[in-house]
Amino acid sequence: MQVHPTTVDPGALVQRLTDEALPGLRGLDAWHSLLHAHASLMRQLATDLARKARLPLGDFDVLAQLARVGGELRMTDLATKTFSSRSAMSRRVDRMVDEGLVRRSVANTDGRGVAVALTEAGVARLAAAVPIHLQGVSKLFIERLDDQELDVLKHALDKVSLDCSFG
Repeated sequence: MQVHPTTVDPGALVQRLTDEALPGLRGLDAWHSLLHAHASLMRQLATDLARKARLPLGDFDVLAQLARVGGELRMTDLATKTFSSRSAMSRRVDRMVDEGLVRRSVANTDGRGVAVALTEAGVARLAAAVPIHLQGVSKLFIERLDDQELDVLKHALDKVSLDCSFG
């Protein structure tokens, strides 16, 4: 297959489409800052958990979500709460079962679904990881903003979240 060079300047095309979609580029800088901050924070928090607690951030999220609801969730609900696909969550849970952090069972509600529950080892690993994670959240995020900035940010992001709810 022969590839021909494009005659369209892709940079100019993207700029034109951006100008049409966002007149005056309103909010684009804020969007880029949000994306950059999120990626930077998640990368550092993931590094800290992996290095200090030997726990991937995604596994921490699974353990924390389970703990928040009393220790057990249906697989589909767990995938939704962690913003994961069911297949990706299934692979993660398979690995976490092998590590002894969670267990699978038949869902109590209807006997058809799969439930995922914390084990004692999972609770212990979570208990060791929570202080590490929250120290990172505090150092990298909370301490850099004053109370008013935190409040404004919370309310702004809550407005976006309400309009973009998943499931």
